[in-house]
Parts: sequence; structure tokens; C-alpha cells
Amino acid sequence: MRVGMKQLILGWRAAVENRQAQRALSREVRRLLYGHRPIKLVIGAAAGQHFDGWLMTNLPVFNALKVEHWGTMFPSGCIDRILAEHVIEHWHEGEFVEFLRIVRPFLSRAGTIRLAVPDGLHPDPHYIEYVRPGGSGAGSDDHKVLYTYKKMGSISSRAGYACTFLEHFDETGQFHAIPWDIQDGFIKRSSRYDPRNETAPLSYTSLMVDLKPQ
Repeated sequence: MRVGMKQLILGWRAAVENRQAQRALSREVRRLLYGHRPIKLVIGAAAGQHFDGWLMTNLPVFNALKVEHWGTMFPSGCIDRILAEHVIEHWHEGEFVEFLRIVRPFLSRAGTIRLAVPDGLHPDPHYIEYVRPGGSGAGSDDHKVLYTYKKMGSISSRAGYACTFLEHFDETGQFHAIPWDIQDGFIKRSSRYDPRNETAPLSYTSLMVDLKPQ
């Protein structure tokens, strides 16, 4: 079989599989709504990752930057929780702003977006080198933005969201944290759950925030 024909067939199969997965996701959303159960959505879920009661999504089946994907999968006002752990830093700032605009109509009245990104004010220079755009860490070659709590707060506020910071460092290197419920979104790369912190406390944390439309 010629290489070109083989690529066409593989591409066709992938497209069919994606459509099937999208239809399955839509059916699951309808099932949850019919049972009056909350819609909780993970964006950028790792392969094989599973949280009870959460819909796990990732590219190419679900693209959080495409409004048509949201409109196809979800009725307006139906989503109670959105979780994105170390996803937003792979988007340009303008894409993050567009995401906040796109998703707002699909959030319920009590809907919350929980985000975790690398913390640009972490006091360890090795951490910063690991996570900065173009840094040495896994995936950092695709990082677009290194957020601080002020930058995150400014962007989110301008987009019409109120911010509750769950964990972050400030300009003096002081770590701030408030209690947060894993039922609203589990963040592994956090002070509580990242295994790297067992031997070196706070060696790997995230800037963590809950966003709610104002």
C-alpha cells in the first residue's frame, strides 16, 4: 500500500474514532442530566486517568478552545465543576482569555473552574528552570506562559471571574494555602499530594485557583 493511501486510511479511522468518542461523551452528559447528577469535567486528562464522578476529556476528542465542541456536548448552564491541572500554561494568554469567554455560558449558577499551573513565584530557581517556557522539565518546551497569582488574578478579573487562590507563593517567597476539597477537583501537583514534597516539603507546588463568574 502506498504511504499516501495508508495515511489517508489512518486519518479516516482516527476521525471515525473521534466522532464515536464524542457521541459517547454526549450520551454520558445526557445520562447524568437525566439523573439530576452534577456535571464535573476534567480538561486535559492523562491517558488512563480516572476520577469517580468526573468526565475525563482530552484532545482530539474534546478541544476546550473550540466553542463548537462545548455546544455539541453540553447544554448551557449545566456544568458544575471544571478541572484543568497543568493545562492552561500550554495555551497562549489570549487562548486562556478565549477559554474563559467560551465556557462561561455552560457553567451552572454555582459552577467553578479549578485551575493549577506552575507557580512563577516559587522561590526555588531549579523549579523555575524546570517549568518556565522552554525550560528543562518534561513538557516545558510547550509552555507558553509562566503565571503568578497577580497575573492570573488580573486576567481572570478582566474576564469577569472572581478568584479564590488555594495555594501560591508571593513575591517574598512566602507560601499561602487555604483548605480545599478534593471533591471539587483533585490536584496531584499540590503541597498536599505531590510525592516530591514528602522528602522536600514545598519542593513542587502549583499556583492553584478557583474561578467563579461574577
